[in-house]
Amino acid sequence: MTLALGCIADDYTGASDLANTLTRAGLRTVQTIGVPADDLALPEVDAVVVSLKSRSIEAGLAVSRSRAADQWLRGRGAGHVLFKICSTFDSTDAGNIGPVMDALRADSGEGAVLVTPAFPETGRTVYQGNLFVGAVPLNESPLKDHPLNPMHDSNLVRVLARQSGTQIGLVDLATVTRGADAVRARLAELAGKGIGAAIIDAVFDRDLETIGLVAAEHRLSVGASGIGLGLACALVSTGKVKSAGANGETGIAVGGPAACLAGSCSQATLQQIANAERVMPVLHLDPDRIITGGGEAQRALDWARPRLAEGPVLIASSATPDQVAALQARHGRDAAGQAIEQTMADIAESLVKSGVRRLIVAGGETSGAVVDRLKIPGFLVGVEIAAGVPVLHAVGAQADMLLALKSGNFGGAEFFSDALRLMR
Repeated sequence: MTLALGCIADDYTGASDLANTLTRAGLRTVQTIGVPADDLALPEVDAVVVSLKSRSIEAGLAVSRSRAADQWLRGRGAGHVLFKICSTFDSTDAGNIGPVMDALRADSGEGAVLVTPAFPETGRTVYQGNLFVGAVPLNESPLKDHPLNPMHDSNLVRVLARQSGTQIGLVDLATVTRGADAVRARLAELAGKGIGAAIIDAVFDRDLETIGLVAAEHRLSVGASGIGLGLACALVSTGKVKSAGANGETGIAVGGPAACLAGSCSQATLQQIANAERVMPVLHLDPDRIITGGGEAQRALDWARPRLAEGPVLIASSATPDQVAALQARHGRDAAGQAIEQTMADIAESLVKSGVRRLIVAGGETSGAVVDRLKIPGFLVGVEIAAGVPVLHAVGAQADMLLALKSGNFGGAEFFSDALRLMR
């Protein structure tokens, strides 16, 4: 296998988003969970997205895992590697975007690295280095209150500079609108000044195409799925990849019971859960009892098992931002998050043992915990459920399964019903 593009994603739902984007752009794509074992049989593809659960772990561990993924991808011929991050640039001042970027940049020998979380299709734009969510700066949007990585500064030059060991520059929109040659010249200028990374503005879809053309000429880039789209378009337009079409692998049917798990506390997921209550049984877990060992996992299983024969069920640990803040104050942020993630993984593992073969998971950290517990090594990317969320067909797993891994803010109001219609 010789890859045209290698990708390292810092969480599983973001990896699915990117894999979906690459597939839509015509690249044959596989998403793996962690660095693949040498004996994992993968089909001939153009791109591999290595999914890591590294967004919120200790920075040194995130660096070592990302470097191992980079080495695997480069060893399969990937001349360019994209370090895929969240479109809201989720990262505290201690990392992990800056430390991982610095390590991958050093390994690649790259001069100045282009960095952007912009994806206009999903309402994420960057102007003068500031990240906007729709019409408002990130720090004024509801997305600023991530329970693990709150983002209260929209100026990405400042944000990245606080966590990186290199100077951070800016390639502004005026430069981008003048085309790829202008971007190349600006990037060379910044590299000549010793600047190691540059936030690049993008407001329109065509900006991503310009960015992709320039980024593809280098060995490393950093950004959300938008820059992935730009890279894919560049690979197709320059003839390095022959487009495979945009449909992904469709028509997969595995049958069996279906279940939904929701751990995200985003406003979008909370609304999706409320809407799901009209069409399926929903159980709301007690987060305090989860943390104190109150037997919530067993209660959930006792509730779900007799209902699975009737149709899909949804089990949710989600809570409002105020409730999450109060929970963290009582028990500690890390302890609360880990206890809830592992409880959801316990539930998922037991549901699969009970015969569930179609599993929908909402929330990046929850998805990571669930997939790790199920020991699924990879996925073939299928039809798109919602922007950034494809149907995933497990590869090399103990059971033939379909999954959907949804970032908290993704999907429409009826996401769970929409997903179930496409997962047969």
